[in-house]
Amino acid sequence: MKKLNCENMNEAISNLISVMKTDYQRWLVRGGGKSLSDFAQEELDKFEDSVEVREGRKYIKIIRDKQCWGFIVNTDQDFLFNYGDILLPASWSTPARNKARGNVFHKCIPSSVNWTGPGYL
Repeated sequence: MKKLNCENMNEAISNLISVMKTDYQRWLVRGGGKSLSDFAQEELDKFEDSVEVREGRKYIKIIRDKQCWGFIVNTDQDFLFNYGDILLPASWSTPARNKARGNVFHKCIPSSVNWTGPGYL
């Protein structure tokens, strides 16, 4: 697996998407299989194209397959969270501000982050 600590937000988001894709591949091969079917390989190949990143003033929204995957704090001015914290979505346009699920700049993105979204508490 590639090194996950990074210097800028674009690299951090790229690493996050890579972790999501790795988890998706693990899910596609579930049940002890060692290789992907042709259909599963096509789905894996399309995975990164299904991820969209929308940058806002306070948050970066990660959208996967036209659904809100989560938010990343995009400001140093937040009184509760740090720059780069990963937040679960409360709705399409609002993050859940109860607790961060990790930070995209840490050396290891938490295992609770997967292809379906940040982990629940």
